[in-house]
Amino acid sequence: MKENLTINLKNASGFISGEEVLALAQQSVRHLDSLNAGTGPGNDFLGWLSLPDDILPQLDRIEKIAKNLRAATDTTVVIGIGGSYLGARAVIEALSHSFSPLLKTKHHDIIYAGQNICEDYMADLLQLLDGKNYSIIAISKSGTTTEPAIAFRMLKDHLERKIGKPLAADRIIAITDAKKGALRSMAETNGYETFIIPDNIGGRYSVLTPVGLLPIAVSGIDIRMLVKGAKAMEEITRMNKKAATNPSLLYAAARNLLLQNGKSIEIMVGFTPKLHFMSEWWKQLFGESEGKDGKGIFPASVDMTTDLHSMGQYIQDGQRILFETIVSVKTPAKCLTIPLEKDDSDQLNYLAGKRLSEVNHNAELGTTLAHNDGNVPILTVNIPLLDEYNIGQLIYFFEMACAISGYILDVNPFDQPGVEAYKANMFALLNKPGFEEAGKKLRKRL
Repeated sequence: MKENLTINLKNASGFISGEEVLALAQQSVRHLDSLNAGTGPGNDFLGWLSLPDDILPQLDRIEKIAKNLRAATDTTVVIGIGGSYLGARAVIEALSHSFSPLLKTKHHDIIYAGQNICEDYMADLLQLLDGKNYSIIAISKSGTTTEPAIAFRMLKDHLERKIGKPLAADRIIAITDAKKGALRSMAETNGYETFIIPDNIGGRYSVLTPVGLLPIAVSGIDIRMLVKGAKAMEEITRMNKKAATNPSLLYAAARNLLLQNGKSIEIMVGFTPKLHFMSEWWKQLFGESEGKDGKGIFPASVDMTTDLHSMGQYIQDGQRILFETIVSVKTPAKCLTIPLEKDDSDQLNYLAGKRLSEVNHNAELGTTLAHNDGNVPILTVNIPLLDEYNIGQLIYFFEMACAISGYILDVNPFDQPGVEAYKANMFALLNKPGFEEAGKKLRKRL
Protein backbone atom coordinates (compact mmCIF):
# COMPACT_ATOMS: atom_id res chain seq x y z
CA MET A 1 0.00 0.00 0.00
CA LYS A 2 1.40 3.39 -1.03
CA GLU A 3 2.10 6.12 1.51
CA ASN A 4 0.17 9.33 1.03
CA LEU A 5 0.99 12.99 1.44
CA THR A 6 0.64 14.32 4.98
CA ILE A 7 0.83 17.73 6.62
CA ASN A 8 2.65 18.61 9.86
CA LEU A 9 1.69 21.81 11.68
CA LYS A 10 3.86 21.24 14.77
CA ASN A 11 6.33 23.98 13.88
CA ALA A 12 3.57 26.57 13.66
CA SER A 13 2.16 25.71 17.08
CA GLY A 14 3.91 28.63 18.76
CA PHE A 15 1.82 30.97 16.62
CA ILE A 16 -1.48 29.18 16.04
CA SER A 17 -2.90 26.39 18.16
CA GLY A 18 -3.97 23.01 16.89
CA GLU A 19 -7.43 23.68 18.28
CA GLU A 20 -7.71 26.92 16.26
CA VAL A 21 -6.62 25.17 13.08
CA LEU A 22 -9.01 22.29 13.55
CA ALA A 23 -11.89 24.65 14.34
CA LEU A 24 -11.37 26.75 11.20
CA ALA A 25 -10.80 23.63 9.11
CA GLN A 26 -14.08 22.16 10.36
CA GLN A 27 -15.87 25.45 9.68
CA SER A 28 -14.41 25.35 6.17
CA VAL A 29 -16.19 22.09 5.38
CA ARG A 30 -18.96 24.40 4.18
CA HIS A 31 -16.57 25.66 1.50
CA LEU A 32 -15.84 22.08 0.52
CA ASP A 33 -19.59 21.52 0.26
CA SER A 34 -19.90 24.66 -1.85
CA LEU A 35 -17.23 23.43 -4.25
CA ASN A 36 -18.87 20.05 -4.64
CA ALA A 37 -22.33 21.55 -5.05
CA GLY A 38 -21.06 24.27 -7.41
CA THR A 39 -22.71 27.07 -5.46
CA GLY A 40 -19.74 29.33 -4.69
CA PRO A 41 -18.00 32.10 -6.63
CA GLY A 42 -16.39 30.92 -9.85
CA ASN A 43 -18.63 27.84 -10.01
CA ASP A 44 -18.29 27.77 -13.80
CA PHE A 45 -14.59 26.84 -13.38
CA LEU A 46 -14.84 23.69 -11.26
CA GLY A 47 -14.04 21.08 -13.90
CA TRP A 48 -10.69 20.35 -12.22
CA LEU A 49 -12.48 18.75 -9.26
CA SER A 50 -13.32 15.57 -11.16
CA LEU A 51 -10.41 15.55 -13.61
CA PRO A 52 -8.73 12.41 -12.21
CA ASP A 53 -11.73 10.46 -13.53
CA ASP A 54 -12.82 12.67 -16.41
CA ILE A 55 -9.43 12.65 -18.14
CA LEU A 56 -9.13 8.85 -18.30
CA PRO A 57 -10.85 8.43 -21.70
CA GLN A 58 -8.30 10.80 -23.27
CA LEU A 59 -5.16 9.10 -21.97
CA ASP A 60 -4.85 6.59 -24.82
CA ARG A 61 -4.84 9.34 -27.45
CA ILE A 62 -2.51 11.58 -25.42
CA GLU A 63 -0.04 8.70 -25.11
CA LYS A 64 -0.35 7.83 -28.81
CA ILE A 65 0.37 11.40 -29.96
CA ALA A 66 3.24 11.67 -27.46
CA LYS A 67 4.74 8.42 -28.77
CA ASN A 68 4.50 9.69 -32.36
CA LEU A 69 6.25 12.96 -31.49
CA ARG A 70 9.01 11.13 -29.66
CA ALA A 71 9.52 8.79 -32.64
CA ALA A 72 9.55 11.55 -35.25
CA THR A 73 11.60 14.23 -33.46
CA ASP A 74 14.28 14.68 -30.81
CA THR A 75 12.92 17.91 -29.30
CA THR A 76 9.52 19.41 -28.53
CA VAL A 77 8.94 23.11 -27.99
CA VAL A 78 6.04 23.77 -25.61
CA ILE A 79 4.52 27.20 -26.30
CA GLY A 80 2.46 28.68 -23.49
CA ILE A 81 2.49 31.09 -20.58
CA GLY A 82 1.32 30.85 -16.97
CA GLY A 83 -0.89 27.84 -16.40
CA SER A 84 -0.46 26.83 -20.03
CA TYR A 85 3.11 25.76 -19.34
CA LEU A 86 4.05 25.99 -15.65
CA GLY A 87 2.21 22.85 -14.54
CA ALA A 88 3.83 20.69 -17.21
CA ARG A 89 7.25 22.18 -16.55
CA ALA A 90 6.87 21.66 -12.79
CA VAL A 91 6.19 17.94 -13.27
CA ILE A 92 8.84 17.45 -15.96
CA GLU A 93 11.56 19.20 -13.96
CA ALA A 94 10.64 17.29 -10.78
CA LEU A 95 10.76 13.86 -12.41
CA SER A 96 13.42 14.12 -15.11
CA HIS A 97 17.19 13.65 -14.94
CA SER A 98 18.72 16.85 -13.58
CA PHE A 99 21.05 17.15 -16.56
CA SER A 100 19.00 15.47 -19.30
CA PRO A 101 19.91 18.01 -22.03
CA LEU A 102 23.59 17.15 -21.54
CA LEU A 103 23.22 13.38 -21.51
CA LYS A 104 24.74 11.51 -24.44
CA THR A 105 22.13 8.76 -24.19
CA LYS A 106 19.05 9.03 -26.39
CA HIS A 107 16.29 11.13 -24.86
CA HIS A 108 13.69 13.68 -25.90
CA ASP A 109 14.28 17.32 -24.97
CA ILE A 110 11.42 19.56 -23.84
CA ILE A 111 12.09 23.28 -24.18
CA TYR A 112 9.80 26.24 -23.68
CA ALA A 113 8.70 29.36 -25.54
CA GLY A 114 5.96 31.95 -25.26
CA GLN A 115 6.50 32.50 -21.54
CA ASN A 116 8.26 35.81 -22.24
CA ILE A 117 8.74 38.38 -25.02
CA CYS A 118 12.54 38.53 -24.73
CA GLU A 119 14.20 39.02 -28.11
CA ASP A 120 17.50 37.50 -26.98
CA TYR A 121 15.74 34.40 -25.66
CA MET A 122 13.88 33.88 -28.94
CA ALA A 123 16.99 34.49 -31.03
CA ASP A 124 18.93 31.95 -28.98
CA LEU A 125 16.06 29.46 -29.25
CA LEU A 126 15.83 29.79 -33.03
CA GLN A 127 19.58 29.32 -33.30
CA LEU A 128 19.33 26.15 -31.22
CA LEU A 129 16.42 24.84 -33.29
CA ASP A 130 18.40 25.26 -36.50
CA GLY A 131 20.19 22.08 -35.45
CA LYS A 132 17.21 20.23 -33.97
CA ASN A 133 14.57 17.92 -35.42
CA TYR A 134 11.67 19.37 -33.49
CA SER A 135 7.92 19.48 -32.98
CA ILE A 136 5.67 22.14 -31.45
CA ILE A 137 2.89 21.96 -28.87
CA ALA A 138 1.06 25.31 -28.94
CA ILE A 139 -1.20 25.95 -25.95
CA SER A 140 -3.61 28.88 -25.87
CA LYS A 141 -7.35 29.12 -25.26
CA SER A 142 -7.77 32.08 -27.58
CA GLY A 143 -4.63 31.90 -29.68
CA THR A 144 -4.20 35.65 -29.30
CA THR A 145 -2.48 35.91 -25.90
CA THR A 146 0.45 38.09 -26.90
CA GLU A 147 3.45 36.17 -25.61
CA PRO A 148 2.57 32.67 -26.91
CA ALA A 149 0.96 34.06 -30.08
CA ILE A 150 4.19 35.83 -31.08
CA ALA A 151 6.25 32.75 -30.24
CA PHE A 152 3.98 30.49 -32.27
CA ARG A 153 4.08 32.80 -35.30
CA MET A 154 7.89 32.85 -35.24
CA LEU A 155 8.39 29.15 -34.53
CA LYS A 156 5.77 28.04 -37.05
CA ASP A 157 7.51 30.15 -39.69
CA HIS A 158 10.89 28.69 -38.71
CA LEU A 159 9.62 25.09 -38.82
CA GLU A 160 7.81 25.56 -42.13
CA ARG A 161 10.89 27.06 -43.75
CA LYS A 162 13.03 24.29 -42.27
CA ILE A 163 11.02 21.21 -43.33
CA GLY A 164 8.17 22.49 -45.49
CA LYS A 165 4.60 23.38 -44.63
CA PRO A 166 3.01 19.90 -45.07
CA LEU A 167 5.49 18.11 -42.81
CA ALA A 168 5.43 20.98 -40.32
CA ALA A 169 1.66 20.56 -40.01
CA ASP A 170 2.22 16.97 -38.89
CA ARG A 171 4.57 18.16 -36.17
CA ILE A 172 2.39 20.90 -34.69
CA ILE A 173 -0.18 20.07 -32.00
CA ALA A 174 -2.65 22.76 -30.93
CA ILE A 175 -4.28 22.66 -27.49
CA THR A 176 -7.02 25.26 -27.59
CA ASP A 177 -10.74 26.06 -27.46
CA ALA A 178 -13.16 23.49 -28.84
CA LYS A 179 -14.82 25.81 -31.37
CA LYS A 180 -13.48 29.36 -31.45
CA GLY A 181 -10.33 31.47 -31.39
CA ALA A 182 -7.35 32.16 -33.61
CA LEU A 183 -5.47 28.97 -32.75
CA ARG A 184 -8.56 26.83 -33.41
CA SER A 185 -8.97 28.51 -36.79
CA MET A 186 -5.30 27.99 -37.70
CA ALA A 187 -5.46 24.35 -36.63
CA GLU A 188 -8.48 23.66 -38.83
CA THR A 189 -6.99 25.51 -41.80
CA ASN A 190 -3.65 23.72 -41.58
CA GLY A 191 -4.80 20.31 -40.37
CA TYR A 192 -3.02 20.27 -37.00
CA GLU A 193 -3.86 17.60 -34.45
CA THR A 194 -5.77 19.26 -31.61
CA PHE A 195 -6.75 18.77 -28.02
CA ILE A 196 -9.39 20.81 -26.20
CA ILE A 197 -8.95 23.09 -23.21
CA PRO A 198 -12.21 22.58 -21.28
CA ASP A 199 -14.31 25.71 -20.82
CA ASN A 200 -14.78 24.94 -17.11
CA ILE A 201 -11.08 24.72 -16.19
CA GLY A 202 -8.80 27.73 -15.76
CA GLY A 203 -5.18 27.66 -16.85
CA ARG A 204 -3.62 27.32 -13.41
CA TYR A 205 -5.85 24.31 -12.67
CA SER A 206 -5.17 22.62 -16.02
CA VAL A 207 -2.18 20.36 -15.24
CA LEU A 208 -4.29 17.20 -15.50
CA THR A 209 -5.83 18.17 -18.85
CA PRO A 210 -4.01 17.74 -22.20
CA VAL A 211 -2.47 21.16 -21.46
CA GLY A 212 -0.16 19.49 -18.95
CA LEU A 213 -0.43 15.81 -19.75
CA LEU A 214 0.65 15.92 -23.41
CA PRO A 215 4.01 17.67 -22.76
CA ILE A 216 4.54 15.48 -19.70
CA ALA A 217 3.87 12.33 -21.75
CA VAL A 218 6.20 13.51 -24.54
CA SER A 219 8.94 13.84 -21.92
CA GLY A 220 8.55 10.13 -21.13
CA ILE A 221 6.83 10.46 -17.74
CA ASP A 222 4.03 8.03 -16.78
CA ILE A 223 0.88 10.17 -16.93
CA ARG A 224 -1.35 7.32 -15.78
CA MET A 225 0.47 7.10 -12.46
CA LEU A 226 0.34 10.92 -12.16
CA VAL A 227 -3.44 10.81 -12.57
CA LYS A 228 -3.67 7.86 -10.18
CA GLY A 229 -1.92 9.90 -7.49
CA ALA A 230 -4.28 12.82 -8.08
CA LYS A 231 -7.24 10.45 -7.82
CA ALA A 232 -5.97 9.17 -4.46
CA MET A 233 -5.71 12.74 -3.16
CA GLU A 234 -9.19 13.54 -4.50
CA GLU A 235 -10.52 10.69 -2.38
CA ILE A 236 -8.62 11.99 0.66
CA THR A 237 -9.77 15.61 0.30
CA ARG A 238 -12.80 16.19 -1.89
CA MET A 239 -15.48 14.24 -0.01
CA ASN A 240 -13.71 14.06 3.35
CA LYS A 241 -15.59 16.20 5.86
CA LYS A 242 -13.46 15.04 8.81
CA ALA A 243 -11.19 18.05 9.01
CA ALA A 244 -8.57 16.30 11.16
CA THR A 245 -7.83 13.86 8.31
CA ASN A 246 -8.20 16.26 5.37
CA PRO A 247 -4.79 17.84 4.63
CA SER A 248 -6.20 20.46 2.23
CA LEU A 249 -8.63 21.74 4.85
CA LEU A 250 -5.89 21.83 7.50
CA TYR A 251 -3.40 23.64 5.25
CA ALA A 252 -5.97 26.21 4.09
CA ALA A 253 -7.02 26.88 7.67
CA ALA A 254 -3.46 27.15 9.02
CA ARG A 255 -2.26 29.61 6.39
CA ASN A 256 -5.31 31.85 6.88
CA LEU A 257 -4.88 31.86 10.65
CA LEU A 258 -1.24 32.88 10.15
CA LEU A 259 -2.42 35.69 7.88
CA GLN A 260 -4.76 36.87 10.62
CA ASN A 261 -1.70 36.94 12.90
CA GLY A 262 0.19 39.31 10.58
CA LYS A 263 2.03 36.72 8.48
CA SER A 264 1.20 38.04 5.02
CA ILE A 265 4.02 36.36 3.05
CA GLU A 266 4.25 32.62 2.50
CA ILE A 267 7.51 31.15 1.28
CA MET A 268 7.47 27.72 -0.34
CA VAL A 269 10.68 25.86 0.48
CA GLY A 270 12.13 22.84 -1.27
CA PHE A 271 15.33 21.08 -0.26
CA THR A 272 15.86 19.77 -3.79
CA PRO A 273 16.32 21.84 -6.96
CA LYS A 274 13.89 19.47 -8.64
CA LEU A 275 11.05 21.33 -6.91
CA HIS A 276 12.01 24.76 -8.26
CA PHE A 277 9.32 24.86 -10.94
CA MET A 278 6.78 23.24 -8.65
CA SER A 279 7.27 26.38 -6.55
CA GLU A 280 6.75 28.52 -9.64
CA TRP A 281 3.49 26.74 -10.43
CA TRP A 282 2.42 27.02 -6.77
CA LYS A 283 3.13 30.77 -6.81
CA GLN A 284 0.87 31.26 -9.80
CA LEU A 285 -1.84 29.03 -8.35
CA PHE A 286 -2.10 30.92 -5.07
CA GLY A 287 -1.06 34.38 -6.26
CA GLU A 288 -3.52 34.53 -9.14
CA SER A 289 -6.28 32.85 -7.13
CA GLU A 290 -6.09 34.89 -3.92
CA GLY A 291 -4.51 38.24 -4.80
CA LYS A 292 -7.57 40.38 -5.38
CA ASP A 293 -9.87 42.83 -3.59
CA GLY A 294 -6.89 43.98 -1.49
CA LYS A 295 -6.61 40.51 0.03
CA GLY A 296 -4.40 37.44 -0.13
CA ILE A 297 -1.13 36.00 1.09
CA PHE A 298 1.87 36.91 -1.07
CA PRO A 299 3.48 33.69 -2.36
CA ALA A 300 7.28 33.54 -2.68
CA SER A 301 9.77 30.69 -2.83
CA VAL A 302 13.34 29.70 -2.08
CA ASP A 303 15.53 26.74 -3.04
CA MET A 304 17.38 25.26 -0.08
CA THR A 305 20.08 24.86 0.92
CA THR A 306 21.21 27.23 -1.87
CA ASP A 307 19.20 30.20 -0.63
CA LEU A 308 20.22 29.72 3.00
CA HIS A 309 23.37 31.57 1.97
CA SER A 310 21.37 34.53 0.64
CA MET A 311 17.68 34.79 1.51
CA GLY A 312 18.29 32.76 4.66
CA GLN A 313 19.50 35.88 6.43
CA TYR A 314 16.25 37.74 5.81
CA ILE A 315 14.10 34.77 6.74
CA GLN A 316 16.04 34.38 10.00
CA ASP A 317 16.28 38.02 11.07
CA GLY A 318 14.15 40.24 8.81
CA GLN A 319 10.64 41.56 9.31
CA ARG A 320 8.43 39.02 11.07
CA ILE A 321 5.74 39.07 8.38
CA LEU A 322 6.34 35.68 6.82
CA PHE A 323 5.89 31.96 7.27
CA GLU A 324 7.29 28.99 5.40
CA THR A 325 5.74 25.93 3.82
CA ILE A 326 8.35 23.21 3.38
CA VAL A 327 7.70 20.44 0.87
CA SER A 328 9.73 17.68 2.47
CA VAL A 329 10.71 14.63 0.41
CA LYS A 330 11.26 11.58 2.64
CA THR A 331 13.28 9.32 0.33
CA PRO A 332 15.46 10.30 -2.66
CA ALA A 333 15.27 8.24 -5.83
CA LYS A 334 19.04 7.62 -5.91
CA CYS A 335 21.73 6.72 -3.39
CA LEU A 336 25.15 8.38 -2.89
CA THR A 337 27.43 8.13 0.14
CA ILE A 338 30.27 10.43 1.18
CA PRO A 339 33.67 8.72 0.88
CA LEU A 340 36.30 8.38 3.62
CA GLU A 341 39.54 10.35 3.12
CA LYS A 342 42.57 8.94 4.90
CA ASP A 343 44.14 12.31 5.79
CA ASP A 344 40.80 14.07 6.41
CA SER A 345 42.27 17.31 5.09
CA ASP A 346 38.81 18.80 4.57
CA GLN A 347 37.70 17.68 8.04
CA LEU A 348 34.64 15.89 6.70
CA ASN A 349 35.36 12.35 7.89
CA TYR A 350 32.62 12.74 10.50
CA LEU A 351 30.26 12.51 7.49
CA ALA A 352 32.02 9.56 5.82
CA GLY A 353 29.65 6.75 4.99
CA LYS A 354 26.57 8.92 5.34
CA ARG A 355 24.21 9.42 2.42
CA LEU A 356 23.94 12.92 0.99
CA SER A 357 20.21 12.71 1.70
CA GLU A 358 20.96 12.29 5.42
CA VAL A 359 23.06 15.45 5.42
CA ASN A 360 20.36 17.29 3.43
CA HIS A 361 17.62 16.08 5.77
CA ASN A 362 19.53 17.31 8.80
CA ALA A 363 20.06 20.65 7.07
CA GLU A 364 16.27 20.78 6.68
CA LEU A 365 15.73 19.95 10.35
CA GLY A 366 18.40 22.44 11.44
CA THR A 367 16.82 25.15 9.30
CA THR A 368 13.38 24.43 10.72
CA LEU A 369 14.67 24.74 14.28
CA ALA A 370 16.65 27.91 13.53
CA HIS A 371 13.78 29.64 11.76
CA ASN A 372 11.35 28.64 14.49
CA ASP A 373 13.76 30.19 17.01
CA GLY A 374 13.67 33.30 14.80
CA ASN A 375 9.87 33.45 15.15
CA VAL A 376 9.04 32.01 11.74
CA PRO A 377 6.07 29.60 11.69
CA ILE A 378 6.61 26.56 9.47
CA LEU A 379 4.07 24.28 7.82
CA THR A 380 5.48 21.02 6.44
CA VAL A 381 3.99 19.04 3.57
CA ASN A 382 5.51 15.55 3.62
CA ILE A 383 5.70 13.42 0.49
CA PRO A 384 7.29 9.95 0.50
CA LEU A 385 9.39 10.44 -2.65
CA LEU A 386 9.50 12.27 -5.96
CA ASP A 387 7.61 10.07 -8.38
CA GLU A 388 4.54 10.39 -10.59
CA TYR A 389 2.10 9.16 -7.95
CA ASN A 390 3.26 11.58 -5.27
CA ILE A 391 3.53 14.57 -7.60
CA GLY A 392 -0.05 13.83 -8.72
CA GLN A 393 -1.09 13.91 -5.07
CA LEU A 394 0.78 17.16 -4.47
CA ILE A 395 -0.90 18.88 -7.41
CA TYR A 396 -4.43 17.96 -6.35
CA PHE A 397 -3.70 18.74 -2.70
CA PHE A 398 -2.60 22.30 -3.52
CA GLU A 399 -5.45 22.89 -5.97
CA MET A 400 -8.06 21.86 -3.40
CA ALA A 401 -6.37 23.83 -0.62
CA CYS A 402 -6.18 26.91 -2.83
CA ALA A 403 -9.88 26.80 -3.67
CA ILE A 404 -10.84 26.42 0.00
CA SER A 405 -8.39 29.13 1.07
CA GLY A 406 -9.85 31.55 -1.48
CA TYR A 407 -13.32 30.97 -0.10
CA ILE A 408 -12.06 31.52 3.46
CA LEU A 409 -10.69 34.86 2.24
CA ASP A 410 -14.05 35.60 0.61
CA VAL A 411 -12.61 36.00 -2.90
CA ASN A 412 -13.32 34.19 -6.15
CA PRO A 413 -10.29 31.87 -6.51
CA PHE A 414 -11.04 31.13 -10.16
CA ASP A 415 -10.89 34.52 -11.87
CA GLN A 416 -7.99 36.92 -12.53
CA PRO A 417 -9.32 40.39 -13.36
CA GLY A 418 -6.06 42.15 -12.50
CA VAL A 419 -4.12 40.27 -15.17
CA GLU A 420 -5.97 42.17 -17.88
CA ALA A 421 -4.69 45.63 -16.84
CA TYR A 422 -1.17 45.32 -18.26
CA LYS A 423 -2.51 43.78 -21.46
CA ALA A 424 -4.79 46.74 -22.16
CA ASN A 425 -1.92 49.18 -21.60
CA MET A 426 0.46 47.18 -23.80
CA PHE A 427 -2.10 46.98 -26.62
CA ALA A 428 -2.65 50.73 -26.41
CA LEU A 429 1.08 51.54 -26.46
CA LEU A 430 1.55 49.23 -29.49
CA ASN A 431 -1.37 50.88 -31.33
CA LYS A 432 -3.39 47.69 -31.61
CA PRO A 433 -6.54 48.45 -33.64
CA GLY A 434 -9.20 49.81 -31.34
CA PHE A 435 -6.69 51.01 -28.72
CA GLU A 436 -5.21 54.06 -30.50
CA GLU A 437 -6.90 56.75 -28.38
CA ALA A 438 -5.98 54.99 -25.16
CA GLY A 439 -2.40 54.81 -26.43
CA LYS A 440 -2.25 58.59 -26.91
CA LYS A 441 -3.36 59.14 -23.31
CA LEU A 442 -0.89 56.62 -21.92
CA ARG A 443 2.06 58.07 -23.79
CA LYS A 444 1.39 61.47 -22.18
CA ARG A 445 1.91 59.81 -18.80
CA LEU A 446 5.30 58.35 -19.69
